[in-house]
Amino acid sequence: MVKTFADMVREGREVAPPISIDDAKAQIASHPETVVVDVRQEGDAHGDGIPGSVNIPLGLLAIRADTNLPEHYRDARLQDRNVPIITTCGPGGQAALAAKTLHDMGFTNVRVLDGGTVAWKDAGNPVE
Repeated sequence: MVKTFADMVREGREVAPPISIDDAKAQIASHPETVVVDVRQEGDAHGDGIPGSVNIPLGLLAIRADTNLPEHYRDARLQDRNVPIITTCGPGGQAALAAKTLHDMGFTNVRVLDGGTVAWKDAGNPVE
């Protein structure tokens, strides 16, 4: 069966439900261990990311989150499969693909930022 981008986004949102901007802010404040992963390409995220987020492009996410690869490939923040994670990108589509990837890798607490970083910024929240 052929899948479209929209199909894949829908699958990601099924396994990692969207989280509103307000709920994401509350989670980040009350659970500082939350990892916000911006999966845009590095140049696309520069200066326009959520403060404290980590930029890991979608194409590298599975590598950075793999516990079996040599340590220099991994991101230490993504080695605990129970850590709360919020994925984001520009408008949110790629963030859903990232959430599905993390879910498939065994992460248990992944959410997709509803509307992505665009919605975060449009709501008047700071970016860096």
